[in-house]
Amino acid sequence: MNLEQLKPQIISIIADTNNSVAERLHSICEVLESHVSYYNWVGFYFKNGDKEELKLGPYVGTPTDHTIIPFGKGICGQVAVSNQNFVVPDVSAQDNYIACSITVKAEIVVPIFVNNKNIGQIDIDSNTADPFTEEDERFLEFVCAQVATILE
Repeated sequence: MNLEQLKPQIISIIADTNNSVAERLHSICEVLESHVSYYNWVGFYFKNGDKEELKLGPYVGTPTDHTIIPFGKGICGQVAVSNQNFVVPDVSAQDNYIACSITVKAEIVVPIFVNNKNIGQIDIDSNTADPFTEEDERFLEFVCAQVATILE
């Protein structure tokens, strides 16, 4: 299934007000991880109150010890500061990478903005080297924009 074909599912999940925000975010993680072969860990991190750190939200994949990430640390922490997408084709080439699993080869992180403020991000790990394209970035920007509508 290509990424464009997943957009209606994302919209449907977001629109389902019978489920809590956390349930809807978890459903998005499940859809992405199960329908995109190279998405091996999919999760959300959010700013932890007034602290300069991210807190792990709903996710699908191998459990992680990285439930709190200080701003600036790792790929997620860097995105919290830069407000920019971060695509890492080879995590072993990154000095400021936090290893979650020895099987992870690549990572993509896209921020979520509410009222022009970076409040969190979607984080995707891949066990495939250099799998992410511009299409992934645009699709994940779409997902984040949809998610933002239920976080306002």
